[in-house]
Amino acid sequence: MTLQELVEELGGSIVQGDPEWMVDGVNSCEKAGAFDLAFADSDASVSAAFQGNAGVVVLKPGAVGQYPRGKCIIESEQPKLWFAKAAQLVKKHTHVATIAHSAVVAPDAKVDPGVLVGPCAVIGTHARIGDRTIIGAGVVIGENVTIGMHCHIFPRVVIYPGTTIGDRVIVQAGAVLGGDGFGYVRDSVSGAYTQFPQQGTLTIEDDVEIGANSTIDRGALEETRIRRGTKIDNLVHVGHNCDVGEHVILVALTGISGSSTIGNGAVLAGQVGIGDHVNVGPGVILGGQAGVFSGKTITNEGHRPGTVMFGTPARPLKQVLREQALLTRLTNEARPGRKDQTPQSS
Repeated sequence: MTLQELVEELGGSIVQGDPEWMVDGVNSCEKAGAFDLAFADSDASVSAAFQGNAGVVVLKPGAVGQYPRGKCIIESEQPKLWFAKAAQLVKKHTHVATIAHSAVVAPDAKVDPGVLVGPCAVIGTHARIGDRTIIGAGVVIGENVTIGMHCHIFPRVVIYPGTTIGDRVIVQAGAVLGGDGFGYVRDSVSGAYTQFPQQGTLTIEDDVEIGANSTIDRGALEETRIRRGTKIDNLVHVGHNCDVGEHVILVALTGISGSSTIGNGAVLAGQVGIGDHVNVGPGVILGGQAGVFSGKTITNEGHRPGTVMFGTPARPLKQVLREQALLTRLTNEARPGRKDQTPQSS
């Protein structure tokens, strides 16, 4: 793509250089070449970009007083974001629409002519696969699954029957979507467990990314839904009937129990544990290994935006640190043999 095409698509302004200069890729300031784009958002990275071979550099307006000759310069208020979006546009695609000979595609499945289906993939009856989607080797797509356009389903993903996936969704290797939820009813007399029906659906909206070996269960009687723009790391589990809002971040090893709701823009850091029927409000940030007990609601109400909740039960980080300091002081005061202890009179 040319600089002009990128600016027309992403905004920003070309303040130096040829608008017709071609951008073939992106790279770091140190490794970028003449036809690569680099971004600089600190004094150190600006210096590295100007000393290196990057043909195009994006940075904040007014970051430096004078630009070096021989480089194309783009100014943007959010250079790192501009760089990330540009990377998606200039990415080199090797997509060749074909269906591997070893793939098994049901006769009544509707696979767009622009789809790539890898070796040993299986596409079930009445499934629908949209244009320019890539189905990796060994993927299993169940009956009545719908996958939108420009998706990338990496090898050995399993998508259970009835699952709906929107456009531009990325599912990394080994993920399992739409499996049965963990729901059982206990016989109060015998103690035996009987599975509660797991016949609902799973919907993944547009622009969602799901990490390797993550699992998302279908609804029990209704629906599990992952909303637009949410990003899920590796080894995350989302239970049945959950509703995960828009632009949520779920970091590795997070577990969300059934029938919980995660509000738009929330961030759940690594190893966060969410009980069942929990409501995490919009914009809430839960720090690593935080826990929320079943049935609880946690919001930012009464706290500054961006407040990090921490610990189990989850509460503001400053409160946790005060509690830790107080506990340490009390422990030290109770320790036998402290120098400041007053000896008891005999």
